[in-house]
Amino acid sequence: MKIAIGADPNAEDFKKQLIPYMKELGHDVLDYGSADPIYANVAFSVAADVVAGKADRGVLICGTGIGMSIAANKVEGAYAALVADVYQAQRAQLSNNANIMAMGSQVTGIELAKCLVKEYLANTYERNSRSASKVDRITEYEKKGG
Repeated sequence: MKIAIGADPNAEDFKKQLIPYMKELGHDVLDYGSADPIYANVAFSVAADVVAGKADRGVLICGTGIGMSIAANKVEGAYAALVADVYQAQRAQLSNNANIMAMGSQVTGIELAKCLVKEYLANTYERNSRSASKVDRITEYEKKGG
């Protein structure tokens, strides 16, 4: 899979530790940087390119992951899930078809982050799952503009 990753300046070292790990898992990684102090700009770029198909999924990191997830979700077609445990990382895909995961470098240890990334990328949304009608309702609402 092709993964777009971006971070804020506070999470640069964290991102730099995740990139080689994702490559070890067999993924191509597109680094969107971490220099912009306005982290929303990175989130918008990653989200837009995931939606456009330039990357299969995205990973965003800031101090808590909250700001990145809020910003990414402003891009139509981007569905960013803030994950903090393995079950959430799995369900982000399995139940919610999230095309982006966000996490916090100041609240998540790097070894847990590796587990979260691995689980998120290992799972795929099942179109015929019991969650399909819920996901469909979200995308329907978005397309109608509310």
